[in-house]
Amino acid sequence: MKKFTWFDFAALVIYLLPVVYLLTVYSALPARVPMHYGIDGKVDRYGSRSEFLMVQAIILFVALMIYMLLRFISSIDPKKKVKYSEETFQKIALGIVIFISAVNIVIIFSTVNQGVRVDKLIFPLIGLLFVFLGNVMNNIKPNYFVGIRTPWTLESEDTWKATHRMAGTVWFAGGILLTILTLVLPSNVATVVFMVGILSIALIPVVYSYIYYKKHQVK
Repeated sequence: MKKFTWFDFAALVIYLLPVVYLLTVYSALPARVPMHYGIDGKVDRYGSRSEFLMVQAIILFVALMIYMLLRFISSIDPKKKVKYSEETFQKIALGIVIFISAVNIVIIFSTVNQGVRVDKLIFPLIGLLFVFLGNVMNNIKPNYFVGIRTPWTLESEDTWKATHRMAGTVWFAGGILLTILTLVLPSNVATVVFMVGILSIALIPVVYSYIYYKKHQVK
């Protein structure tokens, strides 16, 4: 049985922040609330308050499940490799809870203050998530659950290390760039830059792992 740590306490407090915020502003919610946003950041579907609460509950449930999975992942690891990165996984779990809570607060805020462009808030948050992940990427040891898990990184520990070292640099720098650009560029341009940027920094480590493995594999 794992002990309740300061990571768990911090995650619990941050996890509950959107709940407290929602209870505070619930009376200010309109009768018809935005339920879905298009790629341009504009509302394309409305729903009732009860439907909005259901979405909030789902988001909170997802955040809880992700945290619990990462927190207790060593218990289900058949190879027992996760224990070498357990502290890093705790940091990632806390970071994801912070990210999801921030997104939840943004959604509630934009619902109460209609006219606020959600994309101008969500895109920078995603950029900051990549900054955080890039910062811890190099500390993830080979495992089957978290990281750049391609056939080539799982086959070779050297490929895993090289790929995660490179991915950490790319995600950190790319996340900072995406955060800045999506804040300062016009919304339509920022959306295109965001989509291209996310696709690029997601694919670069995968391609790199293949090239590195082929170059360094034992003949």
